[in-house]
Amino acid sequence: MLRFIHASDLHIDSPMRGLERYEGAPAGEVRGATRQALRNLVQLAVDRRAAFVLVAGDLYDSDWRDYNTGLFFANEMRRLREAGVRVFLVAGNHDAASQITRSLRMPENVRLLSHDKPETVVLDDLGIALHGQSFSRAAVTDNLAARYPAAVRGYFNIGLLHTAANGREGHEPYAPCTVEDLLARGYDYWALGHVHQREVLRRDPWIVFPGNTQGRHIREAGPKGCTLVTLVDGRCTAVEEHDLHTVEWALCEVAATEAGSPEEAVALVPGAVEALRKEARVPLLAVRIVIRGASPAHAGLTGAPGKWTNELRAAVTDAASGGAWIEKVVFDTRSTTRIEDLLQRGDIEGEFMRSLQEVTPDDPALAGLSDDILQWRSKFPAEFFEGPDRLDLESPISREALLLKARNTLLGRLLEAGGDR
Repeated sequence: MLRFIHASDLHIDSPMRGLERYEGAPAGEVRGATRQALRNLVQLAVDRRAAFVLVAGDLYDSDWRDYNTGLFFANEMRRLREAGVRVFLVAGNHDAASQITRSLRMPENVRLLSHDKPETVVLDDLGIALHGQSFSRAAVTDNLAARYPAAVRGYFNIGLLHTAANGREGHEPYAPCTVEDLLARGYDYWALGHVHQREVLRRDPWIVFPGNTQGRHIREAGPKGCTLVTLVDGRCTAVEEHDLHTVEWALCEVAATEAGSPEEAVALVPGAVEALRKEARVPLLAVRIVIRGASPAHAGLTGAPGKWTNELRAAVTDAASGGAWIEKVVFDTRSTTRIEDLLQRGDIEGEFMRSLQEVTPDDPALAGLSDDILQWRSKFPAEFFEGPDRLDLESPISREALLLKARNTLLGRLLEAGGDR
């Protein structure tokens, strides 16, 4: 029996931009999570006596800020060397040859495959033939898999590739290929990387994205880890997912339709968060709370969002005893007063809503406002235009979402001031 581990997208020391703007954010725990995930990976390899570890790209998050990132990785690789575990890597878009300017001598058990052309490593003692190619530059748009060599007869063949396959939402279309391209090589297992969500493209032969080892923001929610593969007599008998993360990102959606007041809406949240925290079984749950639905609490919540956000944070902190951190609170509620009814009213509220209803995402005035904001971009906090929730005023879809949010917020504040009649 032989075991190996397939991991990818470690993004060691990813900067986790924007944490500073959250008062009381556990920045140390969140920023240290990528390192702890690697420690957990190494421990899994030692405990399960893996013969080797494969990393399918993006060890780092582009160039290191200092040498400590590389030193940390090298030290963990020495732990594997002491346990007799070999490591084979390909560079992805974030750690391509053109991206990393610093370098350190790695322990002799670590081998980075060539970025010039596909390279084959034959492990005669294990009956393994490993094929892979690193990225030479950040944006590789060629079909690298098409140039991989044919399978070596009599060996268990593994392809190591950083790719978006035939395209995945939220990921650049690097090293594109199809499942048919991969099958044409005749390999027994494809160890893919780049896509941060675990996905099995095929089971015979296995073609696997293990996902990243540690989620870094709300769009990388849920458990994160690696894949442990077991071979018996040269055949794959088990492909198991193993969690490595210590911080789990989660979306907590709460329906406020029955809440008669903001206080009642807030009271619904701690129990929902606690259920998620127990299910996650990690030291820290990073939660985004979204309160949804047509609710009598809408006017109060959107009329004073800062107040109720703080009330929510306090309530969840009391209930979770430090095991949950509220990353963001979104009030996605709406008034129980139908907009259609409000538009028919002859008072100032009706007139205001009629004028607001006339504004569309492609309205020249709105486009002009977008231009004004972009012109003064340097005056806004950088995180407004970075990360998963960045402000993208050039996108019609984003402008439409912002406009809808503005309408709901204005309606809530209008009804809060004048009464939900």
